Amino acid sequence: MGGRRVWAALLMVLLFAGVLATVSDGSAGAEPSEHHRSGAVAGSAERTARAWGQVSGGSISTCGLRTDQTLWCWGSNRFGQLGLGDNFRRLVPRPVGTAADWVWVSAGTLHTCGVRADRSLWCWGYNFYGELGLGDRTDRLVPTRVGGDADWARVIAGSGHTCAVRTDRSLWCWGLNRYGQLGLGDQIDRWVPTRVGTESDWARVALGPHTCGIRTDRSLWCWGRNYDGQLGLGDTTARLVPTRVGDDADWMGLTAGADYTCGVRIDGSLWCWGDNRFGQLGLGDEVDRKVPTRVGAGADWSDVTAGSAHTCGRRTDRTLWCWGHNGMGQLGVGDSAHRLAPKRVGRDADWARVSPGGYHTCGIRTDRNLWCWGWNHRGQLGLGDKSSRLVPTQV
Repeated sequence: MGGRRVWAALLMVLLFAGVLATVSDGSAGAEPSEHHRSGAVAGSAERTARAWGQVSGGSISTCGLRTDQTLWCWGSNRFGQLGLGDNFRRLVPRPVGTAADWVWVSAGTLHTCGVRADRSLWCWGYNFYGELGLGDRTDRLVPTRVGGDADWARVIAGSGHTCAVRTDRSLWCWGLNRYGQLGLGDQIDRWVPTRVGTESDWARVALGPHTCGIRTDRSLWCWGRNYDGQLGLGDTTARLVPTRVGDDADWMGLTAGADYTCGVRIDGSLWCWGDNRFGQLGLGDEVDRKVPTRVGAGADWSDVTAGSAHTCGRRTDRTLWCWGHNGMGQLGVGDSAHRLAPKRVGRDADWARVSPGGYHTCGIRTDRNLWCWGWNHRGQLGLGDKSSRLVPTQV
């Protein structure tokens, strides 16, 4: 328990600093890699191209679903967040069990959750704050079912807390609640899924150390930590319950980084707000914003996704653009210089999905091949080694 308390304290420091991806398990006592046991990198054959349907970047790990609905994870595994039954890191994608019925996966800072085809919810990994929703604080090394309900539509694993939307569009959150990020009107942690309000009109939700969501009327709501104005409410006061951001009802996409938020409106315009110390808002400077602020004049953004302090977005022509922190090459533009405005990643126009993690990024192209780049100290790129990459590299 003492070691877990140290990690819990470290996680809180990282949350406070807004640099979740700086969690490093490369010091003494870190989890060994699989090849430390076998003398070779296990599963090297898995580096061949596969058909990927979804990818989710965690802080120092990655998980993805293949088109056959099998679940694969790789990278850091100190707390069992890969779901492989042990604490060994993996340098290449490894199958999580034998089930071929996964429809959704979300990798958080140190835990992972997913939904199966029968709409059951499963979580595993770090559980110091009850973020697995299992009624206790014991880590799990394999996917463990959360309750007996089978009506979960989507789940998002965040930084010590988790939120999910059910098929009736009700919103449920659990785990760390120090800043009110569960939206329950208090600051008490929850160890099981707890309903947020009584509304049944939630369309999507995004988690950092704060939480934001879009309702079916396309209104935007945020709550939780607000040190840098990431709630978009014009101040830095935390909110303990969902609070509407402006009066507009035209929000289509949403993402939350460490202490900032971005969203896409139905007209294709991109807006960001909150912490901007590395230019992650894409506004050409390093000045924080306390209200949604438009990024450029473009009206052709399809979606936007945030890592710890870097952001990536796809345009309607399927080009990929990234900006913000680039110390480990996570922007994929061939160097390690931060970018204060969106920068095109290569010349390809075939990106289907993208998911930034802590200091790394992964994306799927229209041919269903998976590419990753950025920091790779724990093997989170899935390339069979621990060398970082400055440009997208096929897994």
